[in-house]
Amino acid sequence: MNDATEQTPRALLRGRDAVAIIVGIVIGAGIYRTPPMVAGVTGDAGWMLAMWVAGGVVSLIGALCYAELASTYPHTGGDYHFLTRAFGRNVSFLYAWAKATVINTGSIALLSFVFGDYLSRIVSLGPFSTAIWAAFIVVALTIVNLMSLEASARTQNWLTVAEVAGLVLVIVAGTVAAPSGATPVYFASTPPLGLMGLAMVFVLLTYGGWNEAAYLSAEVRGGHRAIVGTLVVSIAIITVLYVATNASLLAGLGFGDLAKSKAAPADVVTRAFGDVAGNALAGFVAVTVLTSINATMLVGARTNYALSGDWASLRIIGGWNAARGVPVRAHLVQSAIALALVAFGAAQKDGFEAMVEFTAPVFWGFLTLVGIALFRLRAKDRDRARPFSVPLYPLTPAIFVVVCAYLCYSGIGYAVSRSAIHVSLIVMAAGVVALLLARIKAR
Repeated sequence: MNDATEQTPRALLRGRDAVAIIVGIVIGAGIYRTPPMVAGVTGDAGWMLAMWVAGGVVSLIGALCYAELASTYPHTGGDYHFLTRAFGRNVSFLYAWAKATVINTGSIALLSFVFGDYLSRIVSLGPFSTAIWAAFIVVALTIVNLMSLEASARTQNWLTVAEVAGLVLVIVAGTVAAPSGATPVYFASTPPLGLMGLAMVFVLLTYGGWNEAAYLSAEVRGGHRAIVGTLVVSIAIITVLYVATNASLLAGLGFGDLAKSKAAPADVVTRAFGDVAGNALAGFVAVTVLTSINATMLVGARTNYALSGDWASLRIIGGWNAARGVPVRAHLVQSAIALALVAFGAAQKDGFEAMVEFTAPVFWGFLTLVGIALFRLRAKDRDRARPFSVPLYPLTPAIFVVVCAYLCYSGIGYAVSRSAIHVSLIVMAAGVVALLLARIKAR
């Protein structure tokens, strides 16, 4: 077999490349949508900002848990590998199935619909314009990822720069548009605990995606500990940008207008710099979505690759092109499933909402299991060297598990309220059937 076309991942990513990938995944369309929702739920400027700070703290806690797992068990399979070691191949197979058919591909389809919505406003392609643009971007970015890891990382770096520039524009606009002498009233009232929990659901959904760094743990230069610094730096950058963005929106619009706005960032940019600048912000939103899709594709294909190495019947989706640093067939499988989900979403009333209902319960359920895996692996591998140990164990991972479990519960409740939970259940039931068939073939 030609070494240039096969075998294992190498450490090709610089630390800044990995940071760009993580920041690119996390800073998506959510930050342009959720600030008014959080403001409306909390009903207070002080508590609104506190929720965004708390979201960064919770994300950092989760990142520290992942840093221990990723530095102790570096593997391109990320979560899949952790779950295999902690709970065995059956659980990790179901996770990989969920990742391939629901979590990553659903996220790619969801983000592609957002991209399609914005592009359709500029160039409409008819009644199915959004879905056509969504399918186009899935194919285009798959081609970029197939070229090489370096090409994908380079693309990610430039997209992330543009993405951050969009948020910086919003932050500056809030300062310019802020009325002279106007000061928001902080902590004038305290929202009920239930509403604070709902606000955290929106906030943590906006912070979601930092965990994907686990899939890069074997490909980041600098050894096992490098992933720790990568995670901490990434979360710090994201938290600063999110809190500054919300503070700027609050200053530029005022709490009342912020809570009522449907497009707060565009409103504050328009108020500060005029209609042309407000319309230009739509371009930054489109770039933000592109960044998240590209990064999600990059890490998602690595689960498919890891799965193929553990199950003989799935070797067809394996194969690592060492020259390009790319799991080629895994990318192609991922793209095919994402395109199928785009077609599914196009048949629904709202493709974006359909993908949220489809992915949320499964994503947070398996993330809860990853948190539990940390406890399990501490007990199983007591003598294993840990380049990094999560501080304040067991409190830190316990907080992570509780938060993930709550978000899983909320995701299920949301899907039930939309009469959509059956979609996720059907897909996971199909995963159980696939597991049984794979085990039969393995005998």
